[in-house]
Amino acid sequence: MKTPATISDTLNLLSKLTLSRTWNGLQVLGSYYLSRITRKAIHKGLPVSIAFEPTTSCNLRCPECPSGLRSFTRPTGMLSGDLFKKTIDELHKKLLYLTFYFQGEPYLHPQFLELVQYAASKKIYTSTSTNAHYLTDANARKTVESGLDRLIISIDGTTQETYQQYRVGGKLDKVIEGAKNVIRWKQQLGSKTPFIVFQFLVVKPNEHQIADVQKLASELGVDAVGLKTAQIYDHEQGSPLIPSIDKYSRYRQTTSGTYQVKNGLGNHCWKMWHSCVITWDGLVVPCCFDKDAHHRMGDVSKQSFSNLWAGKSYSQFRQLLLQSRSKIEMCKNCTEGTQVWS
Repeated sequence: MKTPATISDTLNLLSKLTLSRTWNGLQVLGSYYLSRITRKAIHKGLPVSIAFEPTTSCNLRCPECPSGLRSFTRPTGMLSGDLFKKTIDELHKKLLYLTFYFQGEPYLHPQFLELVQYAASKKIYTSTSTNAHYLTDANARKTVESGLDRLIISIDGTTQETYQQYRVGGKLDKVIEGAKNVIRWKQQLGSKTPFIVFQFLVVKPNEHQIADVQKLASELGVDAVGLKTAQIYDHEQGSPLIPSIDKYSRYRQTTSGTYQVKNGLGNHCWKMWHSCVITWDGLVVPCCFDKDAHHRMGDVSKQSFSNLWAGKSYSQFRQLLLQSRSKIEMCKNCTEGTQVWS
């Protein structure tokens, strides 16, 4: 059953639709299904949704995260405001949804909320994901005032002992304090946004606290809880992070005792038609599974997005995916439908 907050969020998203964005979405959807039928990479329109990476820097050391492990081969840095604005100016008439997140902690970017405000001024639905350690009273107020539509707060435990097993270096009390700050400023400023989500990454050490996080969210006034399955890089021989509750695991154990991704890896992927990720330094990659930017479709600091999106590299990548998705390494650990709302 949808709550009033969820209904309000849905209406907010729909309010961002224009004739131009709707027509663009229909073109993208139509070309995607035509490509699946013909097995040829046909593409019309521009992205419906993109993710922009504010920074690769992070204050935590989460064990299955390249930012946390400091394992990137690509450089660490901060998104240029000029690069961001140039890209948004090119795309905003067609773009419906913008995520300010890929790797790293967005609030470490000193102008992060100014970037949000710029996108919000273009009537784009904006979202970000944070570990909430920087949601001070001042930042919480600025977050509400920026026009951010959705704030996803990672909270992977309801006790410090459980929380720190995955969020290494994190403090649960700061997460809760940050959530309270934003909720208070929403009330004081009379704002319906941002829609606040507690995202709970279900792993074996915290799976016993699923009911607890739902109760905590309700007590605090958080709008929704998202139960997300965890990506495990070296999952074949098992991992202490793989949940025992099958519903929340991306992997199944085979008769030989090894583990494999549940997804059947069909030769199609909606993301390759409707969205993409742009790194802090302007590299365009197909999706959020390409964390180290191995599949570089182009660079928006050197070329227009429109030319890149319809260019040879993207066309060849979509064609390879239609022919044999299993040949693309990052797709082998991909699954769809990885979040359960409550």
